[in-house]
Amino acid sequence: MTPPADAAAFLTTLGWGGADIAPLAGDASFRRYFRVTLEGRSAVLMDAPPPHEDPRPFIAVARWLVGRGFAAPAILGADEARGLVLIEDFGDDRMREAIEHDPDAAVSLYSDAVDLLARLRGHAPEGLAPYDAAVLHREAGLFTEWYAPALGLDVDVEGYRAAWDRVFAHAIADNPVTVLRDYHVENLMLVGPMRTLGLLDFQDALAGHSAYDLVSLLQDARRDVEPSIEQAMLERYLAATGEGDAFLRAYHVLGAQRNAKILGIFTRLWKRDGKPRYAGLCPRVWAYLERDLSQSVLEPVAAWFDDNIPPELRGDPQRLATQGSVA
Repeated sequence: MTPPADAAAFLTTLGWGGADIAPLAGDASFRRYFRVTLEGRSAVLMDAPPPHEDPRPFIAVARWLVGRGFAAPAILGADEARGLVLIEDFGDDRMREAIEHDPDAAVSLYSDAVDLLARLRGHAPEGLAPYDAAVLHREAGLFTEWYAPALGLDVDVEGYRAAWDRVFAHAIADNPVTVLRDYHVENLMLVGPMRTLGLLDFQDALAGHSAYDLVSLLQDARRDVEPSIEQAMLERYLAATGEGDAFLRAYHVLGAQRNAKILGIFTRLWKRDGKPRYAGLCPRVWAYLERDLSQSVLEPVAAWFDDNIPPELRGDPQRLATQGSVA
């Protein structure tokens, strides 16, 4: 978490010369974040180094959100060629820690997050690529590309794709919305005296089904969401939007797709990128996936998992491999 070599010069051009630069966070990508402080004011420096990262989508979506009344960070300056962006500092009050500090606040905070998604769908997406079947297949394929090989499983890859083919029609939106794609409590900030929900990590936004971000929120890979809260929030969203059974089918198909994708991504982060903590999150993701697979709309996909992934190999891939559980 050493600041990039040209950070000081970049900040000087924006009137932040001589500012302190302190590590703030990294994430599962190549992006890093630093808090910049100078004479009582603060901002956040995003380091999105090319060619691994491109800051332009973040900038575009941030401005789009702000223009429609959502709390995304203001863009204070950018050097797109070097991947440096200075953004508004939303502070340290995340939704996750707020719930951990006061569990009784969970329903209220989740309700606010659901209501934001209901508002977001009222604004037609602009300039975003479609979240179509090709993307859904590519993402779901991360499971057979990374998780299965990590455990020495010789799985039916063609059958896997065919099973998803039979259900993805439920997940393609007739009227696409802006899908932020990483909408969960670690990317939701409580900003200002009104504790408005501030949005982060939306640079991968696509135009797709409105159920996806709800899945991201309510089947959170990084914390347990009680089934009672998931159900209550689903009912809240349906009441606010007038959606019905077709939406619920999409919710579970996208839940299964997202969770299969995450199992592949978290295994890749362990195997390729040397970030073993993500493997430890996989048991939670498996629990969500199996809840989705129990829905009748997912019978073809559930049958594939029954035929290819033994129950004893559904868990933390690093632990399973270390313990010699691999066949």
